Parts: sequence; structure tokens; C-alpha cells
Amino acid sequence: MKIVVNGCGKIGSTILANLAAEGHDVIALDSDPAVVSEMTNIYDVMGVCGNGADCETLETAGVENAELFIAATGSDELNMLSCFLAGRMGAAHNIARIRNPEYNDESLGFMKRELGLSMAINPELLAAKDLYNILNMPSVAKVETFSGRSFEMVELRLKENSVLDGISLAELRNRYKTRVLICIVQRSEEVYIPGGDFVLKSGDKIALTASPNEIQKFLRQIGLVQKKIKNVMILGGSKTAYYLAKMLESNASVKIIEKNVKTAEELTETLPDSVIIHGDGAQQELLNEEGIRSTDAFLTLTGMDEQNILLAIYAMSQNVPKVIAKTNRPELSAMAEKLGLDCIVSPRQIIADVLVQYARALENSRGSHVETLYKLMDGQVEALEFHVRQAVPELTGVPLRELSRKPGILIAGITRGRRSIVPGGEDCIMPGDRVVVLAANQRLADLADIVK
Repeated sequence: MKIVVNGCGKIGSTILANLAAEGHDVIALDSDPAVVSEMTNIYDVMGVCGNGADCETLETAGVENAELFIAATGSDELNMLSCFLAGRMGAAHNIARIRNPEYNDESLGFMKRELGLSMAINPELLAAKDLYNILNMPSVAKVETFSGRSFEMVELRLKENSVLDGISLAELRNRYKTRVLICIVQRSEEVYIPGGDFVLKSGDKIALTASPNEIQKFLRQIGLVQKKIKNVMILGGSKTAYYLAKMLESNASVKIIEKNVKTAEELTETLPDSVIIHGDGAQQELLNEEGIRSTDAFLTLTGMDEQNILLAIYAMSQNVPKVIAKTNRPELSAMAEKLGLDCIVSPRQIIADVLVQYARALENSRGSHVETLYKLMDGQVEALEFHVRQAVPELTGVPLRELSRKPGILIAGITRGRRSIVPGGEDCIMPGDRVVVLAANQRLADLADIVK
């Protein structure tokens, strides 16, 4: 599929890298020749240098034949304009990165209709939603939702002396009478889609799926439910911090520490129910004065990954119950995990996942539709949700135990109407279902791809 990516900064380059890895014909468009040169040298893509809102530049990039045009520059207005022009010139689908909180839901819907946008993406808002989900379930490191929140997948690490240490999955099902499925285990660098005889060990990172109620019930049974978070301290007054504070204000006390005086003043006006502190959060004395030791959750959301990691580790040393860091560089995320920081959010990767999902949905035509895609366990496993639109002879109506599935494939959940099913061997996939599939080290564009 031919895809043009306009704007190859931090977000755009991550989008481009993920789409190129998917095998798409990607064209990198940017106004900086050094950036274009870097993209074409690192990735297997073509490059065009110029203004993405200029018709001649768009023509050179071949937007008239593009199946997907993505505008990810630092300017919302430039992104909307370039998408509008690309659509008028023939691009089949166009997606704009729009970050400004001033473009509220009502005006955004109007602009999407009038400009012909296929989708508007906001990395900071999506990251804030992920953070909000984690804060609502503070005992886990990651929460992914499917089928309008009727089905969830959570990641957590088994601590030393965990009650699950040494228990096989078959024994676990007998001991804890909850309908959850432990579907992925990461041990050191290895990732497993485990069977019933797999034995869990302390230090494992596990992913489990079930309905939200069943997950909460299981976490209570194994002693992992933390108290509800009431006090949140955020380092860095970024757009992500703004969106998260708006979500939290009704049920938690929020304090934001911001170094830039102008940004701090703006946040004071736009977040009247939050406490905004102007100061350098990198100074431990300030954090101590503002009560880091008594806060329930500490989040580092500055634009500097290294600072986010170091101050998150400091918060852990002060026994803050929940610590989360924002990082965009995968190598730093891996290093932070080795230092004991399990809860990390990457806006760049969140957006890349959304766009990979969108591109696969455009490719697919065989009776199912990719509705959700998440990368798990450092990108080694994908969790995909398919909507089964019509019957597929080799797949629907067949008991799962009789399906000849490819290695590294697990059907982790089925949503049928309002019913969430943790599937067993006798369950069948039916037309209309939404099916969650885990795929280790392979690419699925259609549900039928799981069959040999």
C-alpha cells in the first residue's frame, strides 16, 4: 500500500518506521533536507523535501495515487491543510495529527467533516487515556481495552515471593475460581504463549485477559489490589499532563510541577481545580517540599526521557506506591525496566500502533476487520481485535480445539453482544463476534490468517 508521511519528527519518524516494517511503500515528506536524508538512509523509504501544504510538493510525493496520507508535523493547522489538499488531489484516506486542546470534540468533529479527514490523532490525549486507565488499576503496569471496555488485557510483573511463584497455569485455574486467561509470559528476553503445564516464576512479566470485573476479582485473590489513588503528582506541564489532569480532577487531587513560568501560568488558568507549582522538579528538595513521600502516584511527563527515568527511580526510592514514566526511546524504556521501573508509557508507540492497525484494516477484505492493535512485551507480541463481519468456512462455527492454528497464535477472548468469553476448546467463533488474538513474532491482517 502506498503511504505518504508528511512530517518526520519524533512522532512522524516512529510512524514511518512502523509502516515501513509492515512492508508498505512509504514516502517520507519533510521540509528539512537533513531529516529526509536521514529517513531514506535508515529506512527502506523514498524521500521528498518540501512544504507539505504545497500542491507541487504533494504532486511530487505522488499523493494522487496514495491510499493513505498522514500529516504529523508539529503544526495542527498545517496538518489539517495538507490533509485537505491531499484528499482533493486524490489520496484515498488522510489522517491528521491534531494536539491542541482548543480543538474540542465538537469543533474537531466539524473540521473532520468539512476537511474530509478520515481520522484525527492526538498522541498526548491517547497517552493520557492510557495513564488514566493505569491509575484506575494501580497494581498493574499496563491496561489495554477491547470491545468498548467490555474486555481488558493487563500486564504486571510477579514480585519476589509472589503467591503465583511455582504454580502451573492448570493449578492456578483450579485454585482461583476466576475466569481469567494468562496468555503471555515474558521471562528475561524470552516470550512464551504458555500452555497449562507452564510454571510461573517470580520476576515473570505476565499478561492476562478477562472482563474488567473478573480481572479485579483475580487481583484481589492474589493480594495485588492497591488502594484507590487520591493524590497525584505530575512532573512536567505537557499536553499529556493537561489532558490527564482534566480526567483526574473529579476524583483525585492533582499537583503539577512545571519549570517554564509561561506554561505554569497557562495551566493555572485552564486547570483551576489542580495545584500548579512553578519550579524545577529535577531538584529533589522541591519534590520533598511538595510532598512526594505522601503522594499516591508520581508521573514524570517532561520532554526529556532521561530526566523522566531518573526522577521516577527517585520516587520509587521514596516508596511512592505508583510511579509512571513517559519515554519515547525504546532503548531507554528497556534500560528503565532493568532498573526496576515497570510502568512506562510511550506516546510515539501508541500512535504507531493506531496507524498500523488502520493500515491493516484498509488492506483486509476477507470477512473480518482489525478494530484494535496493541504491541505487548517490548513489541514481541501483538494483541489484535477482529470484528467478524461474515461467516468464514474454515473458521466460524468450528470448535477452537479443531482449528489448525499457526504456531505462536492464541485466541484470548471473544465478545458476543454484551457477553465476554474466555474461550475454551469447545467454544466457536461466530459471525458478529469480536475476537482478541495474540500473535507472537508474526503479522496478521485478517482473522483467517491464524489458520494454517
